Amino acid sequence: MNNPIVLKILENIANDQPGQRIAFPTLLDIAFKIRALLKEGEPDMERLARLVGAEPLISTQIVRMANSVAMNPMGRRISDVKNAILRVGTHAVRSAAFAIAMKQMVMGKGMVPFRKISRHLWEHSAYTAAFSKALVRHYCQHGIDNDEAMFMGLIHDIGAFYLLYCATQYPELAENPAEVETLMETWHGSISHALLSAMGLSDTILEAVQEHDQEERDFTTIETLSEVLYTANHLANVIAPWRPRPSAMKGDFLDRMFDADTIQVLLGEAEDEINSLKDIISS
Repeated sequence: MNNPIVLKILENIANDQPGQRIAFPTLLDIAFKIRALLKEGEPDMERLARLVGAEPLISTQIVRMANSVAMNPMGRRISDVKNAILRVGTHAVRSAAFAIAMKQMVMGKGMVPFRKISRHLWEHSAYTAAFSKALVRHYCQHGIDNDEAMFMGLIHDIGAFYLLYCATQYPELAENPAEVETLMETWHGSISHALLSAMGLSDTILEAVQEHDQEERDFTTIETLSEVLYTANHLANVIAPWRPRPSAMKGDFLDRMFDADTIQVLLGEAEDEINSLKDIISS
């Protein structure tokens, strides 16, 4: 990988991390700020409403969610962000913000030359998130929040999203999408860990992200976030891989963990969650 532009991208990322000056797209930057505010405990709803309202696409979708049939069976419409947040709940706001931001990253005009891999990357992340939530629901009754697991599934390959975003800043790379794919495959794991570390995510999530793509791990019960993400990534690789030859594609692991009926149950729940995500991010 001797392309000088590719080397420049890697050099820029390396230089940015120590000072935490990472240039995320606006939507994703706001999504991280929403998460940081929600981590403070009982959030200041005025501050949260102002932050969500600062990004029209996120705020519009939150209000839209609040007025959906599922959230508003009595038909009492809401038009302001604060009351929309109160109706849908803070967990939903956090998941929605990241889902919207990451979907928009892969839909930008600069992504046109990389549309195929960007679409696959989004689908893989969405399925990993959905499987993570389903796995926690079935196998981790205590100690793991299923919304936290879903969030982790959404952002576990954020390094790949970020590298793809960086590539769009260099029109020359549009002529060689295969080289960008190689860049993403080679570096996404370490860059995901570095970016999330710079954003102050917990050691538990950092460990899970670091371990999710290992060749083979030896466990038979799912008890930790790391095991949830590893298993969800395997399941998503079967349904929606973003790379031609994902390293975590070994069928024996899934055969050892689940019978065919269980996989169908998990898949059904994941599809339901995917449909919910699609509803969140649709215009």
